[in-house]
Amino acid sequence: MASTRVRLVATLIISLVLLALEAAAARQLSEAPLTSIQSPDGDIIDCVHITKQPAFDHPLLKNHVIQMRPSDYPISHYDESSIITHPFTQTWHQNGECPENTIPIRRTKDEDILKASSIRKYGKMMPIGVPNLMSVEDPQTSNQTKGHQHAVASAWGNDKYYGTQATFNLWQPTVESAKHFSLAQLWITSGSYQNNDLNTIEAGWQVFPNLYNDSNARLFIYWTNDAYDKTGCYNLCPGFIQTNNQIAIGGSISQLSPVSIYAGLQYDITILVWKGRKDGNWWLKVGSYVLGYWPPSIFTNLANSAESIQWGGEVYSPNPASQTSTDMGSGHFPEEGFGKASYIRNIQVVDSFNSLISPNDVALGGAQRNCYRVLNGTARNWGTYIFYGGPGKNPNCP
Repeated sequence: MASTRVRLVATLIISLVLLALEAAAARQLSEAPLTSIQSPDGDIIDCVHITKQPAFDHPLLKNHVIQMRPSDYPISHYDESSIITHPFTQTWHQNGECPENTIPIRRTKDEDILKASSIRKYGKMMPIGVPNLMSVEDPQTSNQTKGHQHAVASAWGNDKYYGTQATFNLWQPTVESAKHFSLAQLWITSGSYQNNDLNTIEAGWQVFPNLYNDSNARLFIYWTNDAYDKTGCYNLCPGFIQTNNQIAIGGSISQLSPVSIYAGLQYDITILVWKGRKDGNWWLKVGSYVLGYWPPSIFTNLANSAESIQWGGEVYSPNPASQTSTDMGSGHFPEEGFGKASYIRNIQVVDSFNSLISPNDVALGGAQRNCYRVLNGTARNWGTYIFYGGPGKNPNCP
């Protein structure tokens, strides 16, 4: 009897310790803000001192010195003076702004953490899967790609890549349930699933209710250096260093720069990721804002350059055995064209001369053509572009 009580007490103590550790880890997800802003969409944006951001929880960045601006920019040879652009804003801007020397961080709520099986897994949730089009292996053989469907264009081969720029059409696709997601993004990659050394830098917009507690289109980033195994996570997690006080990564797109309307007004955002020639950082620019960078030290294969770059749409379903009805892009097939199908235009890569150029060869790929597909082309004002997307489950895609 005594030994049973001892075991029960020991179990209780261990449980209390684990709860305390979980609570401590939860507190560490967000440092004490200097000020907070209540967003109309329900988010709380905390303005945290730039030196207290989550990036520095990464063991390789404990003594990192923040670089506030890029050492250089890629050279653009493309004239965009004839293209009408809309300012990129977010919903929380309606109620305030973060002061200098702080960065905006979307507050992690208790229910967000409770949806993850552990604090360690919060932020990873269901990772994005890279469509492994350049590999001889079946991309569906990787556990990380199960349930993921893509419609993408890829540049890969013997060239080394140092970044990419593209303009992404904004939509608010309907997802089948909270655990499904739909997105449009770029992937900068090196390595493979097969060797478990896939490195990625990813950025775009997504609708993911289980991660954000709503169905708004939101700006997101992601990274990994081991094929999504133990490293990598969404948005402001250890690894990415934010330097900008205007844009909240993970924040929803504002009603002031809304998503596109079928057969109506179209909206888009331009995203640029490039490797600084002098500082070696992978910098992120959204619209006119340089947001921050991924230091090369957190990568292995991407420490120097990329092997491939991809652009396109992705949907995820937690039940890969059943075709999802989640929309990709506008939810319409690319043949419908501008105003109806989702597009990515002015697709460029950064070459070894630090110039933004159109990719030499673009390969198209994606499973289930009757569910989602992609078309590409070139035009004077749009450069290299793709139309992509689809409705998912339909009479021809059961």
